[in-house]
Amino acid sequence: MTLDDLTQRLREFAAARAWEPFHTPKNLTMALSGEVGELISLFQWLTPEEAAAWRSDPELEANVLDEIADVTLYLVQLANSLGVDLLAAANAKIDRNEIRFPPPKTADPATPSPDPSR
Repeated sequence: MTLDDLTQRLREFAAARAWEPFHTPKNLTMALSGEVGELISLFQWLTPEEAAAWRSDPELEANVLDEIADVTLYLVQLANSLGVDLLAAANAKIDRNEIRFPPPKTADPATPSPDPSR
């Protein structure tokens, strides 16, 4: 399935339930934020080791997959409502970050540079 296929499936899902009037940018952004919060809550108090081993706990794994799916679905719906091409926007952001954060000029290419996660 492509991103376009997923977008179309979400459009059809919402249309079949007459939800389009509620899928405003404000509402979708708030719903997306809520789902991100639910994903955060799954990892909030885990140690780094526990978080890295999330798939070893079947309940946590199922919850993480569900919340990542929810975040993805709301983000796709938000982009659709705003007329944003997600792949183009993401690639453009990476292009800007490559300029903002060039690779380090160190003798050891294995030495990582700081990741500002912006």
